[in-house]
Amino acid sequence: MLPALALAAVVTFATFALEGCRMSQNSDAPTQPVATSQVKGGGDDPRSMHARAILIDMHADTVQRMIDEGADINTRLADGHLDAPRMKEGGLDAQFFSIWVEPQYFGGGGKSAVERADKQIAAVRALAEQHPETWELATTAADIRRIAAAGRLAALMGLEGGYAIDERLENVEKYYRLGVRYMSPAWSVSLSWAGSSGDAAGETRGLNEFGRAVIREMNRLGIMVDVSHVSDQTFWDIVETSTEPVIATHSGVRSIVNVPRNLTDDQLRALARTGGLCAVVFYPRFIEPGWQEAQARVDAEIAPLVAEASRTANGTPAQKKLARDRVREREYAKRLPPVSVARVVDHIDYIVKLVGVDHVGVGSDFDGIQSVPHDLSTVADFPNLTAELLRRGYSESDIDKILGGNMLRVMEEVERPTGGQSGSTGK
Repeated sequence: MLPALALAAVVTFATFALEGCRMSQNSDAPTQPVATSQVKGGGDDPRSMHARAILIDMHADTVQRMIDEGADINTRLADGHLDAPRMKEGGLDAQFFSIWVEPQYFGGGGKSAVERADKQIAAVRALAEQHPETWELATTAADIRRIAAAGRLAALMGLEGGYAIDERLENVEKYYRLGVRYMSPAWSVSLSWAGSSGDAAGETRGLNEFGRAVIREMNRLGIMVDVSHVSDQTFWDIVETSTEPVIATHSGVRSIVNVPRNLTDDQLRALARTGGLCAVVFYPRFIEPGWQEAQARVDAEIAPLVAEASRTANGTPAQKKLARDRVREREYAKRLPPVSVARVVDHIDYIVKLVGVDHVGVGSDFDGIQSVPHDLSTVADFPNLTAELLRRGYSESDIDKILGGNMLRVMEEVERPTGGQSGSTGK
């Protein structure tokens, strides 16, 4: 039961900040974005609570849009999920940008993979160099706190898959020095040294000796180890090898939606034992029971539309993929049942009840997914997440932890490397 003050705050919030609620499949959830104050000021109302929190999103694929579509995220975009104006509206202080190399187009290593990663890193760093009034590159928890206090946006980076290290241990330090602060060994395609949850090879593949050396080097330098996308065997090998907290940057709960990308109860407990956390993803495929099966039926129906979009699109294979994804995004919105922010909080609730509020965070996967919760559809809608957490009875202290405090703690712990060098990031 909510304390009287918190209950009054929720009632006040619902009265002036939300323009009605819509019944989701399991609870009421706000459907209209709730604008936040641009000032991290005082007050006990939920808008002020949201504005005071340091909000960190652990995963967005926006940098690929910047490169392949020329999207200028310093301005308000007509599409997509993330840009600077909407980040400010939603109270999002810090964004980890995914540095993602798709093996189908750029290889699982080699010159092309390295160049693709390096180009994305340069694009993120350019945000801060070209727009210092809005963006600043962050590599530490202290950076995030300072940048948020100054009213600017913190840009951070994580490697989604270890393809760009090109099976050379020295490249782990290269990417550390360029500003990368987490890496998942594999994306949806297994490497020789780490298995993925997304292919047949990963069903039996964990870390080999080189893979274990990569984890130890990440620990030494202060790069967080991300287990989103890795195979179950790789997960357990990482937990056994790492001496620092382990994180999942964009995953859900397998007990709610049984897909390999989500984490089992035992895996969530293991993350907590390391001191790490699971950042909950927003993709309905991973958070809404039955959605994946409905998606498969729709995919079969729209296959001709997707093929035509790919055939007629100009540009590189990566640009053609974006054209296919635009069709899927449009058709999923029309043909699949809506999912609410309440379902995201169902996964947060589950993790909190299983391992405690200190081991959960937020990892949207924005701009990398073709469907989103209807009331959490862009970064501008983040206040709706806080509203739902408040509606469920979470305290301001707990909400601070979920939105970013837990992640700041993990970063601070990993920043105390076991013998590594700090290294300049050229900031």
